[in-house]
Amino acid sequence: MVQISTPEASETDARRQPPPAPEYSSWISQDRSTDAASVTMRREAAELVERVMTHYRDNTTHEVDGQWTEPVAHYHDADRWQREMDAVHRSVPLPLAMSAELPGPNTYKALDVLGVPVLITRDRQGAVHAMINACRHRGAKIIEPGCGVSKRLTCPYHSWSYDLAGELRGVYAEKTFGEVPREGRSLIRLPAGERAGIVFVSLDPAAEHDLDAWLGDLQPLLEGMRLGECHHYSTKELTSPNWKVTLDGYLETYHFASLHPKTVFETNLSNMMAHDTWGPHQRLAPALRPIAQAVELSPDKRDPGDCVGPIYWLYPGLAIAGGWRQKIAVSLVLPRTATESVTQQIILLREPAVSEEERQAADRFGEWFHEVVRDEDYATTYGVQQGLQALSGTDFVFGRNEPGLQHFHRTIHQHLDTAAVRAAR
Repeated sequence: MVQISTPEASETDARRQPPPAPEYSSWISQDRSTDAASVTMRREAAELVERVMTHYRDNTTHEVDGQWTEPVAHYHDADRWQREMDAVHRSVPLPLAMSAELPGPNTYKALDVLGVPVLITRDRQGAVHAMINACRHRGAKIIEPGCGVSKRLTCPYHSWSYDLAGELRGVYAEKTFGEVPREGRSLIRLPAGERAGIVFVSLDPAAEHDLDAWLGDLQPLLEGMRLGECHHYSTKELTSPNWKVTLDGYLETYHFASLHPKTVFETNLSNMMAHDTWGPHQRLAPALRPIAQAVELSPDKRDPGDCVGPIYWLYPGLAIAGGWRQKIAVSLVLPRTATESVTQQIILLREPAVSEEERQAADRFGEWFHEVVRDEDYATTYGVQQGLQALSGTDFVFGRNEPGLQHFHRTIHQHLDTAAVRAAR
């Protein structure tokens, strides 16, 4: 069951006590896998630690050459939002599920994406499929949003049933209804593929995407984290502002000290990170506080999971935080309208929470993540949203120390430009 929350439901008392910080433990230092992806990940992790340690010693952060300005109108103009949806979300492969959410045969995840009811399934052979979650009889939604297990997909309206590949298998009272050709009434399929523990879906049924090319050199680093072997613990949803207003908060560490003084800043240093890009995708690698002790150790004594907290960000809206740890927090941001988006917070565990103590620890981790984002990040970004119209005609400025924001907006511009060229042909 997906739990839904809104910033309006949070405490408004300025004296709100932040949730107790969860306990973190490294996973990458315990990994002994010898496959190529794992070896590549550990080697690259050691190099990343050295880069972040250089910033720590010099009291610096990753900087780009100049600043970037973005017109405020680009955040609230409904026509531009629609063009963004067409050029980005309806055109690129969207990361819509973690493999752990479909952990075995006959499992599914249903969600709404830009008004399209999407159903992702894993059939009894283990293959992943995606389809429009609408019965071919009269269009009723077959499965309500969430994850689950089912050997058949049965429409609640008139009991037409489909297998996990979307093939029509049963028509209730077909003798009186009339014969229905099975091959012409399957669920409408959407292109889908699975890479590195992530399921990608295109909203365009005719799309042909090369996922290996889409991920490029980032793919081995994702594979090395072995996300597909994790266990799905929980999913919560948050309503959030315009998708770009929301995502801007995920793509810099500049705000840690000011916005999260008693939460994130307790474990992460502010305005100190390494930054990398792979095509449209990127990674922010903030310095964690134990780096102050690790800097005095020899490289072979350092635990990358204690020194750096990399956040892998897959365009256009999936953030994976804690991929080097035992508990992983995944954020999936999906636009709804020009002024609203929804965020799924997905908690993954390296080992299943079996004992009461393990479940309590997983609950604390998920609750901390949920409350901090809701009461600090999104409470602030809703304030940003409220001021957009009044600031129309001005622009926002992204600093040299905010390369993630610059890369994100530059990539959106590129997709809009490409779409405009295609439309002009």
